[in-house]
Amino acid sequence: MLVRAGRHIGLTDAGASFLPYVLRVLDILREGTEAAHQAQTGQRGRVTIGILESLSGAFLGPTLAQCRAVAPSVELVVRAGRHEILMQLLRDGVVGLALIAWPCTDELDTPLHVLFTLRERVVLVAAPGHPLGRQRVVTRAELLSYAQPLLLLRWWQTLPPVIAALLQRATDVIDVPMGTAQHMVVSGTGAGFFTWMQVADAVASRELVEVAVTDLPPIVRESALVHLKRSAPLSIAAQTLTALLQERAEQLKLLVR
Repeated sequence: MLVRAGRHIGLTDAGASFLPYVLRVLDILREGTEAAHQAQTGQRGRVTIGILESLSGAFLGPTLAQCRAVAPSVELVVRAGRHEILMQLLRDGVVGLALIAWPCTDELDTPLHVLFTLRERVVLVAAPGHPLGRQRVVTRAELLSYAQPLLLLRWWQTLPPVIAALLQRATDVIDVPMGTAQHMVVSGTGAGFFTWMQVADAVASRELVEVAVTDLPPIVRESALVHLKRSAPLSIAAQTLTALLQERAEQLKLLVR
């Protein structure tokens, strides 16, 4: 590869041909070393998270934007869905973190480590022009009379007894996904009980109004950010996202102490 000519050492033709490949390998090693350093400091890596649909918008969206600003090279993968789907994704290793309904009956066969817990109000909402929206304060009997239909939304893992009792008495019930239900209610069709973060923006913009039911006890939905106990410790990037999610929950007064 090298040839000496007096005091001068130069490359042979074979050495000159091989040199670009050596330089390329050195560049790759430098890039690999830098990537490893960035992963150790949380500036790089891959974080996968599953989240309940109702929390994937107003709660998660701003947090992901903040995470991108803090660590733009971290790859973020998000899957949203119902509790049962998220648990399966967690078991299969498709996601490493999951924000699921809590308490979780699946924990008996899938040990989970809880990172933090949230508590949201569950609210009845209707369009401003809907009979319920115009009244703003109603009784259970008035709710059942005016809802038409009462929308069944599966934001729980176990159906709350108070919701179950209402559904048994209702004459017109439609079982729909939360996103579909929100569009129906905004358009003036029916009413439903939503978790707060699902409808917070729509209430703030007055597309929807919160309706108080005087003879109904408060309803809440709890959720928790978890990962499998058997999984590896969280990466620095995953810890960063967890901290930002917890900070967001605290700002919104959802964090359970």
